[in-house]
Amino acid sequence: MTTAKTLAATTALFMLAMAASADAKTLRLSHNNPEDHPVHVSMQKMADEVEAATDGALKIRIYPNGQLGSQRESTEQVQNCSLDMAKSNTSELEAFAPVYAAFNLPYMFQSEEHFDKVITGEIGQSILDKAAESGIRGLAYYTEGARSFYTNKPILSPADLEGMKIRVQPSPSAVRMVELLGANPTPIGWGELYSALQQGVVDGAENNPTALTTARHGEVSKHFSLDEHTMIPSVVFISTCAWDGLSEEEKIALSTAARNSMNFHSAEWKKASDAAIAEAQSEMGVEVHQVNKTPFIEAVQPMYDEATEGNPELAKLIDQIRAAAQ
Repeated sequence: MTTAKTLAATTALFMLAMAASADAKTLRLSHNNPEDHPVHVSMQKMADEVEAATDGALKIRIYPNGQLGSQRESTEQVQNCSLDMAKSNTSELEAFAPVYAAFNLPYMFQSEEHFDKVITGEIGQSILDKAAESGIRGLAYYTEGARSFYTNKPILSPADLEGMKIRVQPSPSAVRMVELLGANPTPIGWGELYSALQQGVVDGAENNPTALTTARHGEVSKHFSLDEHTMIPSVVFISTCAWDGLSEEEKIALSTAARNSMNFHSAEWKKASDAAIAEAQSEMGVEVHQVNKTPFIEAVQPMYDEATEGNPELAKLIDQIRAAAQ
């Protein structure tokens, strides 16, 4: 009898577990970084917190390394509700939600502190809310530091970029910036960039220091010039369809976990960026160059007039971001 009762109890527990598993929702999240990248680590923290907060009723399955498509392809899938969640940076998101263009203007932020104040405050939230009208509801910003040029020679002034082919993201702002600095902007997919640098299809690219190490670009580009032209965050976002399918409790759990992962990521990013610079120099032979930013700032000023012409909403947003530096 005891054995029969034990078997019955075990079977009941198994059936309950199976029922709970069947009721669980799993959100698929796509990004283009490797699993050891700080972005992936921060996403995993978010996923773990969501699962714990909902007792397993809501889970996030993360697909790294562009398994589900490029950033642009993943964003399109989220927008048309064929993918639940994705990560992209505001440079590429500008094509889907123009309000993100404010982040992409060069030398918008005076310091990392200024940048952090914007993305964690009311201004950053207002941008996420506005972008949600385009079908991509932002949950968190992930800082990815300042972007600089890495090439086959030092870039100490805009004159050094004259005639060079520089890989850019498929972003109007990125293309225009490189044009104003005198180079030839060349859009190339992230996954193709290493071979493009290696084979001389492009002379250089621009990104944060971790691109030198996690993507191994420091093996083929030996000069990293700290002009720090932009601080472009990534955004973790969810489709309108997936969001509307969550209960209120699940929405709160996901929003809270995303915010907590953003704060975690900000704290960890600085360490990862510094470590990447050190590794690129010591193990890859990359030379890091300090840069006088003034001529770069002067060269790209036309972008501000072009961006705000006929767009009072963006002009107001730019004024708010600048005022936040005070």
